[in-house]
Amino acid sequence: MLAGLLWVGQAAVVAQALGALLAHEAARPVLSAAVFAGLGALRAVLSHLAEALAQDAADAVIRQARLAIVAAEAQRTDDNPFGGAGAIAALAGEKLELLGPFLTRYGLARARVMVLPLVILVLAFWQSWAVGVIFLVAGPLIPVFMALIGLAAKEASARQMAEIGTMNDFLVERLSALVDIRLLGAGEAVKAGFAAQASDLRTRTMAVLRVAFLSSTVLELFAAIGVAMVAVYVGFSLLGALAFGSWGAALSPKAGIFLLLLAPEFFQPLRDLAAAWHDKAAADAVLDEVAAHAADPGTPLPGAGAQARPLAGPARVVLSGCQVPSGKSLPDIVIQPGERVAITGPSGAGKTSVLRLIAGLRLPETGEVQVAGQVLSAANADAWRARLGWMPQAPHFLNGSLRANLTLGRAGDLPRALRTAAVADVAQALPRGLNTRLGETGGGLSGGEARRMTLARAILASPDLILADEPTADLDPVTAALVADGLLAEAARGATLIVATHDPALAARMDRVIDLGAAG
Repeated sequence: MLAGLLWVGQAAVVAQALGALLAHEAARPVLSAAVFAGLGALRAVLSHLAEALAQDAADAVIRQARLAIVAAEAQRTDDNPFGGAGAIAALAGEKLELLGPFLTRYGLARARVMVLPLVILVLAFWQSWAVGVIFLVAGPLIPVFMALIGLAAKEASARQMAEIGTMNDFLVERLSALVDIRLLGAGEAVKAGFAAQASDLRTRTMAVLRVAFLSSTVLELFAAIGVAMVAVYVGFSLLGALAFGSWGAALSPKAGIFLLLLAPEFFQPLRDLAAAWHDKAAADAVLDEVAAHAADPGTPLPGAGAQARPLAGPARVVLSGCQVPSGKSLPDIVIQPGERVAITGPSGAGKTSVLRLIAGLRLPETGEVQVAGQVLSAANADAWRARLGWMPQAPHFLNGSLRANLTLGRAGDLPRALRTAAVADVAQALPRGLNTRLGETGGGLSGGEARRMTLARAILASPDLILADEPTADLDPVTAALVADGLLAEAARGATLIVATHDPALAARMDRVIDLGAAG
């Protein structure tokens, strides 16, 4: 605002100098030029400072919003109703960046609009009530028209944002199933579906651009008409063709030049605000999605999700009075240290829920879980998980080396873990050995090899208790036997082994089978 107000001083200097020349009065052009240049330099410095501060503020806002989304997802233990991984990644990535132009362009323009036009309007009325009336009539047309187009712009931007998230989810799902798509010969169908979604997104994007271009054109027209009307009035007044509009005396050349210089600056903040209006529409759509994402935080992860000193005491597990999320009651379960237990039952019976309760990935809404002689709670969940090894049903890898994926920053006997999981030769055969980057889906590994890598990760630190969720599902008999042998080797070492499985062969090798019965 200060930078904008300095133009008033510069305009006064120019009007004084040119007015004196036209009136054949004494003029000091060198002094006027020096004052004008000084004010211009100060204005440039203030403008640069304002842009830098706004950019820093925008970066801070985006960073905080992104950290909030990442922290919420890191603590989430269930699916997000907001959308899949693609939609969340799009929100945390490219969509949040759209807040930058809103804060740096629209925010600054709105601040200037609140002050500069009012100051110039007062100065215009002071010199000529006719010019003041022109400003007073032409100026409000711009914000009124912005309000009219605002609803359409926000609606179009919201549709575009939603389509971006949907398309990202679509792409992530298809890429994760790329092997199956090729085996089924469904490539052309998938390409056609992706092309249709891309076309829809392109249509929505063009709708947003149409609104932006149309609004900018109309608002530029209003501003141009306003400046032209001031120029016509000042010109005819100085020529003597108009004798009204000033306060008593005729409009002087100094006053006329001053008004001509102020006219563009009166409309400039309004034009800047109009040009940045589509930034506001896009930011509003993004903020709506941020609010929707935060509306359902889901079930938070008990504890801080950080490394902790292992919980002391025998690895005895007791579940009493617990229920699965669907409301089905679970039988009371007692598992002694060193036992090998299979949790069986049809899909939906609660096998995975039992493992998640034992692992402290969620706390029971009814009943309690006791581990190492203590009731499992958020206070001791991290310490309990420090004693566990977890083998999920679906292998997943971080964007790092195989070594980093297996160790996850922990100390342990990696060669022993690879031998026990029967993947030492697989790791050596990779292009860069343990330094190979596999990607999130384990590119370069077969399904069975990826499953055995997750087994190696689970047993790396010689955990006291190993939880395996369907460790042999979808594997051929040879690979399933290798995985089962690795798990039982850890049990022979003394670790407690709990597996959720549909595999009768694996269940038969356990000490005890707990059947959860029918689903529901």
